[in-house]
Amino acid sequence: MVSINQLTVTFGGFSLFEDVSFLITPKERIGLTGKNGAGKSTMLKIMAGHQKPTSGSVTVPKNFKMGYLPQHMNYADTRTVMEEVELAFGDIKHLENKIAEVNIQVAERSDYESDSYMDLLHDLTDLTDRYNLLGGGNQLGLIETTLKGLGFERSDFTRNTGEFSGGWRMRIELAKILLEQPDIFLLDEPTNHLDIDSIQWLEDFLKSYSGAVVLISHDKAFLDNITKRTIEINLGRIHDYKANYSKYLELRVERQEQQMNAFKNQQKKIEDTEKFIERFRYKATKSVQVQSRIKQLDKIDRIEVDEFDNSALNIKFPPAPRSGQAVVKGEKVSKSFGNLQVLQNIDFTIERGEKISFVGRNGEGKTTMARIIMGELPHEGNVTLGHNVKIGYFAQDQAERLDDNLSVLETIDLVAVGDVRTKIRDILGAFMFSGEDVDKKVSVLSGGERTRLAMVKLLLEPVNLLILDEPTNHLDMRSKNILKQALKDFDGTVILVSHDREFLDGLVDKVLEYRNKGIREHIGGIYEFLAKKKMETLHDLNKAPLGTKREVVTEEAPVNKASFEERKELSKKVKKAEKDVAGAEQRIGRLEDKLKELTATMSLPENASNEALFKIYGTTEKELEEAMKYWESSQHELEELEKMKAQLA
Repeated sequence: MVSINQLTVTFGGFSLFEDVSFLITPKERIGLTGKNGAGKSTMLKIMAGHQKPTSGSVTVPKNFKMGYLPQHMNYADTRTVMEEVELAFGDIKHLENKIAEVNIQVAERSDYESDSYMDLLHDLTDLTDRYNLLGGGNQLGLIETTLKGLGFERSDFTRNTGEFSGGWRMRIELAKILLEQPDIFLLDEPTNHLDIDSIQWLEDFLKSYSGAVVLISHDKAFLDNITKRTIEINLGRIHDYKANYSKYLELRVERQEQQMNAFKNQQKKIEDTEKFIERFRYKATKSVQVQSRIKQLDKIDRIEVDEFDNSALNIKFPPAPRSGQAVVKGEKVSKSFGNLQVLQNIDFTIERGEKISFVGRNGEGKTTMARIIMGELPHEGNVTLGHNVKIGYFAQDQAERLDDNLSVLETIDLVAVGDVRTKIRDILGAFMFSGEDVDKKVSVLSGGERTRLAMVKLLLEPVNLLILDEPTNHLDMRSKNILKQALKDFDGTVILVSHDREFLDGLVDKVLEYRNKGIREHIGGIYEFLAKKKMETLHDLNKAPLGTKREVVTEEAPVNKASFEERKELSKKVKKAEKDVAGAEQRIGRLEDKLKELTATMSLPENASNEALFKIYGTTEKELEEAMKYWESSQHELEELEKMKAQLA
């Protein structure tokens, strides 16, 4: 399907990769891996046609469509979210026009038995089939499903894209690519700006997609759940494994061991040959054999041993100064941004030694709460730090808070204390600052390099409460593993805002889910939390607004042991939900009719300045928006209840 043929890329005499070839077949799921700077993103750019190789080619079939999501983008659009995403249906629009043209020709013809008329009908059938295959006629439904899956609310659809942050605009681009239904997805770090719910939705989408997928990601769980083949770029070559990422790591160790054995054997052979040449170089009777051995040496394809990954380097946080038992306590905590209520009447206590994850959809208040605890945001209610609490904070923009005038080494030297000062260069090396890199000024570092440096700095500060907001976004697998082990060994308290399940797994022992302006406490690890969410009844998931106190979730009885009374109660809930949906639909219809009437009345010249009329229109619009939200929640509740009813049948 896609053929990579003897691809070579060089920069100023340095070869990024050389004579690389591989084939991507239909429906394949490939993870592209390798250390930072190995050429993964460059490979995707070349495949997408955004960069030319020094030599070699990429061959694709005719009319082949690629969907490419780069890691960094420049935005210049000024449309609404809906208008921008609708651009994904350019092919459907083209087909609609072609179908309309053919229909006109069919209507004008009367030579029903002619070959040309039959050809026209055949063309119309082909166009219609293609139109239906691409989702023609259902564009709005597909757009809504995709945008909601990626975390957007219906109210976001009419907002201008310029109102959104870079992360959310990346989601808009991802939505467009998914809706274009290309033959192959080329995705460079697609999960960097997604929350856990959106990542899981994207996983399900990609797993069931009919085309091929090639992706770069530092999210191990995401790679494992999607890919079945891993292509590693290392030292300018590729190594192809028919396995997901976790299995690839095992196979890679085996390959390195075989490689090292082969290297040692070759070195022994070279050494023996060189000794023979040196011993008999000046003996005429051995000149033929000497020349033969010299030629053998010249022809040897020298085995190179892959660079050793020193992720096992042991780095520890300084011992945490002892704090009080209650590290942070919140009472009736609320926070609004203008008319937007994010947190409402939340009570919580975080105790010494706990390792807690803040999870939830973007915009539900995770970062807001972290900043409130830090004292960076005004709020209602009380947040109290315990005795002798010293906070180390890694914000999402932490990389921008570094001093541009210092060098990498100076930045770390200022915070390093005790024995760790003798290991500064080793620590920096573990985070990919080696050799002359340590003398670089912070001002010339890339975004990823700044993030890694900020993380090293945090590793060395003596604190007893760590608050980390999305610390893994720009870290590769090795750096993440080092950080994760350091956090596991840390004897203080940790609060993590993260969407990286693999990073959180085995690290946190409690999950605080932010939802509906409140928080909900789940005891256990991240995968236990995700499993419980799927097991919970809808009644538990949609209780009255959370926040006045935390709820501790416990395991429920298996649904297949439901009693007759439970099934009867469920049937009542289904009927009530059906009535709620029907009532909401009737109310929406009435409000839409009212808005049409108001629009017609307001368009009359005599009502151009009628403020009362405009006020009624605005109120009706808000009522319609609330009715739509109520319908959405009721419809979702009905769907979930019907699923549960089917399971109990």
